[in-house]
Amino acid sequence: MNRNLKRYILSALDTFFIIFSCMFAYFFLIPYINLPQRSYIFGIILLVLIYNIIATKTRMFDRINRYTSIKETLSQAGVVSAAFLIGALLTTIVYRGYSLRVLFLSYIVAVSLITGSRVLWRIYVEHKEKLTMLGQSNGIKPVKTLIVGAGAGGSLFIRHIKNDPAIELVGIVDDDSNKGRTILYGVPVIGTTKDIDSILVDYDVEQITVAIPSLLSEKLEKLVHKANEANIKINQMPSVEDIVSGEFEVNTFKEIDVTDLLGREEVKLDMEKISTQLSGQTILISGAGGSIGSEIARQVIRFSPTRLLLLGHGEYSIYLIEKELRNLKHKGVELIPIIADIQDRDRIFEVMEEHKPDRVYHAAAHKHVPLMEYNPREAVKNNIYGTKNMAEAAKAADVKSFVMISTDKAVNPPNVMGATKRIAEMIVTGLNEKGKTNFVAVRFGNVLNSRGSVIPLFKDQIKNGGPITLTDFRMTRYFMTIPEASRLVIQAGSLAKGGEIFVLDMGKPVRIYDLAKKMIKLSGQTEADIQIKETGIRPGEKLFEELLTSDESTHEQVFEKIFVGEVTNSSVNDVLEFVKRIEMLSEEELKKELISYANKNTTDQETGREILKVSSI
Repeated sequence: MNRNLKRYILSALDTFFIIFSCMFAYFFLIPYINLPQRSYIFGIILLVLIYNIIATKTRMFDRINRYTSIKETLSQAGVVSAAFLIGALLTTIVYRGYSLRVLFLSYIVAVSLITGSRVLWRIYVEHKEKLTMLGQSNGIKPVKTLIVGAGAGGSLFIRHIKNDPAIELVGIVDDDSNKGRTILYGVPVIGTTKDIDSILVDYDVEQITVAIPSLLSEKLEKLVHKANEANIKINQMPSVEDIVSGEFEVNTFKEIDVTDLLGREEVKLDMEKISTQLSGQTILISGAGGSIGSEIARQVIRFSPTRLLLLGHGEYSIYLIEKELRNLKHKGVELIPIIADIQDRDRIFEVMEEHKPDRVYHAAAHKHVPLMEYNPREAVKNNIYGTKNMAEAAKAADVKSFVMISTDKAVNPPNVMGATKRIAEMIVTGLNEKGKTNFVAVRFGNVLNSRGSVIPLFKDQIKNGGPITLTDFRMTRYFMTIPEASRLVIQAGSLAKGGEIFVLDMGKPVRIYDLAKKMIKLSGQTEADIQIKETGIRPGEKLFEELLTSDESTHEQVFEKIFVGEVTNSSVNDVLEFVKRIEMLSEEELKKELISYANKNTTDQETGREILKVSSI
């Protein structure tokens, strides 16, 4: 049935309800009143016309009635009320009198019939869907599920999951004493998290679902431990971000990931400032098919740029992110996929000149430390010359701002990758001296679940029965989620005045050994099942990463979790001269010169001054 036919049916049905209500009131009260028949018929006709006009203008017939809520019911009652009020006033003016008793009874019956019909339709549809789902379940035994959380999250989740025949909700636990012995959508609150051990046994629970989006990571880890001890499954409701992105629906279960146990707080952005800078603009993202570049694209498109240029060397990764963004259906945003190598100087200048982007996020880089130790010349070509090409092309095209994605490995680098990223920082910030473009770099540590990171590696090793391999049990790293890092990069770009190195607050460093243990626990196994082995530090690796050197340290926080490093560089001409000079060196000499030059331009390592972590500022 198409929507137009549904509108006509609803209009006809409501018209019938109004006429019936008026006739019922008239004949019910006729022994007690003296109301001229002509004025009453005129009032009914007028009332029907006014109601249909108001209902059409307020799109009352466009509502999807299977989802009728309290708000929708009140809106319907409001339209009926307005129609009766206006109708009564006009009838009184024409016939100089009207029975208030008839009017009131007519109104009560009409409101009851019109709003009640929508509610009954919703009940009918839900019952029909439940019967359909039961028929499709083919006698599958429902999973006995305990919900953690009777707040807004739990309420939303239970409302959407309660009719699923594959799920039997045995109860809810919540630590709020005011919610004890209450009932939420027919599901009772049967205790607190302290009672879980006994509840799991008493109710023969087979699954725990956490429905508290703001639950502290420490409490979540305790629940995971309890579920593992009882040998039952634990999961959680999807976050708002997961639902909005379309990755999950409200009534689905999401596995608890190690990122949920690391306790990263949600980043709150200055949406107005970012929107002012991105809305209606042309934005170019290099490395748009990578972990960070693709997430920056997902975040940027929410601010309605006019054009979003997705530049990358790998055609398949660019195809995937373009396809994903097109499916989001952001109206008015033109997506332009660009296959280009940042090492191809002519091509990059051509792209900048053709599209004239307002802002550039440069995320393309070689980032794997051991691989770059074996391929130092490729690191130079991509991380240094590629960045130089991007930055100089942006300057020639009068781009407003150029944000380079850097890394904590650029601080006191003992490896080729870190050294090339530090030199790239120097080129980018050095180019800020003249011209219209604000050049800045944003430095942060490892991102969780990015390509080549330890988490996907550990997942594969656990899946294969172990062992998990660590280079050194003492090794620590800073971690941040991909969405958080991308948001902070965008926020930092909005704060740029030119020449800064922004440093993101990564929180406390995480010991990789502890991360491995958490992942084993999440898999439902123990360290007796999955061994953790030490393999030795690889070429170029450091035990501990730094975000700022002592020469760069600053107490200036420009935004929540964003600091500015006070950096002194060699002039950009000196840097470019150095890069040109080392081109003909052997690979071993090239590595030594890169690392030596990068360290000379960060801090004097021989002084032994203490490194100041951003998290302690």
